[in-house]
Amino acid sequence: MSIKSLFDDFFPWPLQELTVEQKGVFLSCFLGVLALLWFFIRKSNKGLPPGPKALPLIGNLHSLEPQLHTYFASLSQTYGPICRLWLGKKIGIIITSPELAREVLKDQDTIFANRDVPAAGREATYGGNDITWTPYGPKWRMLRKVCVRDMLSSSTLDSVYALRKKELRQTINYFYNKAGSPVNVGEQMFLTILNVITSMLWGATVKGEERANLGAEFRHVVNEMTELLGTPNVSDFYPGLEWFDLQGVTKKMKVLAKRFDAIFESMIDQRQKMDRNSEMGAGVGQESKDFLQVLLKLKDEADSKMPLTMIELKALLMDMVVGGTDTTANVVEFAMAEIMNKRDILRKLQQELDTVVGKDNIVEESHIQQLPYFYAVMKEALRLHPALPLLVPHCPSETVTVGGYTIPEGSRVFINVWAIQRDPSIWENPTEFRPERFLDNKWDYSGNDFNYFPFGSGRRICAGIGMAERMFMYSLASLVHSFDWKLPEGETLDLTEKFGIVLKKKMPLVAIPTPRLSNPTLYE
Repeated sequence: MSIKSLFDDFFPWPLQELTVEQKGVFLSCFLGVLALLWFFIRKSNKGLPPGPKALPLIGNLHSLEPQLHTYFASLSQTYGPICRLWLGKKIGIIITSPELAREVLKDQDTIFANRDVPAAGREATYGGNDITWTPYGPKWRMLRKVCVRDMLSSSTLDSVYALRKKELRQTINYFYNKAGSPVNVGEQMFLTILNVITSMLWGATVKGEERANLGAEFRHVVNEMTELLGTPNVSDFYPGLEWFDLQGVTKKMKVLAKRFDAIFESMIDQRQKMDRNSEMGAGVGQESKDFLQVLLKLKDEADSKMPLTMIELKALLMDMVVGGTDTTANVVEFAMAEIMNKRDILRKLQQELDTVVGKDNIVEESHIQQLPYFYAVMKEALRLHPALPLLVPHCPSETVTVGGYTIPEGSRVFINVWAIQRDPSIWENPTEFRPERFLDNKWDYSGNDFNYFPFGSGRRICAGIGMAERMFMYSLASLVHSFDWKLPEGETLDLTEKFGIVLKKKMPLVAIPTPRLSNPTLYE
């Protein structure tokens, strides 16, 4: 191939206008730079875990597959339980064994307790001021304390049960009115859980039609946000290019974040007016407190040395809306699909409910503790289809050794919990949905067992486990208790997954509900 044809094929128009001699000099310099970069990549691999060969400049970006969780699992089959990828200028480390996950999330938890914040995540959360992206330290501990003690504690969740019940009963009524017709189960559960979350955030603040309009708005924005958070972004792989936002990810996220911020501002303004009127005696009756009311009180009473700012308050609201909706709704949808795929499991669940609740009653959250088979189904759904298959990537604050290999400071560390929870050396028939494996209570999701940790582990373990457990159990039990479910005529069940920061069903679950309770008034 001649120098001229090389330039004509691979280089842009301005360079094609050079003379042959100039092209030769430029090409020599270009190839020299590539060779130098290749040398540095080979040299910089010293001490790192094994991994596929990387190209200059792009590293392994060219070989990434859309289904990252399965692609990373395949790499571990070739290179072992710890391997590395070059993601542009960043090093990605993939962990695929319980022993190495323990090293990262327990033995060296403090070092790995930080995040490599993506540009989209930073834009979505007011500069990374939320519990997900804030660096480990005093500020993060304060935000975590607010979430666990004041927002998501058992007592606080108990106090807003009426709000959860109201939203879920509306969903059961919706399905009842659609009896005999196909319904999109996942779509409706997303909307239900979104309404539950927003109801708990500002349930006493928003009424009637305004709440319905907010639900539709939030659903659209949350979907777009999670898509952007899961989009491979050049700005994250080449930090020097972040300012250019070549794919427009930051610009798109900025637009979405502004829409959320306008809603948050409106809710905060309404709540503050309501509280002022209440103080002046204009309020009528006592309403249960919503999370926004709790947060505003905490903000006003916060320690001056570690205040809760309005920015951080809104970032926490963002975490609740974005982090609490897609995750739970998708696991409920997967669980429904799995039990519809195994009718004997569906029958066992209904027998348990008929014994504990009866067909002349409705499911209450107080029944949940008496449903061991439902707990087993939840744990099995989280094993096969963890909400965040790679968790939220960790980032070491200093260079350390894991599994005998060097993990440089600032690396992006992926824990492939999806692959660990399907490891045939740990789990018998790992791809089979078999809730019975959890009936002996051997496994829990506290993060102490690194064979099974769908919510993560260590300091950065999910703060909303209690909330997720209640919403999953209450939602699934209500759906299974109230209706029989079948697929539309001629349809087959597809359990294929679609990777994203949140794992989703590739094909939505569309099913036909048939009422099974004794009295129509139980569906009101």
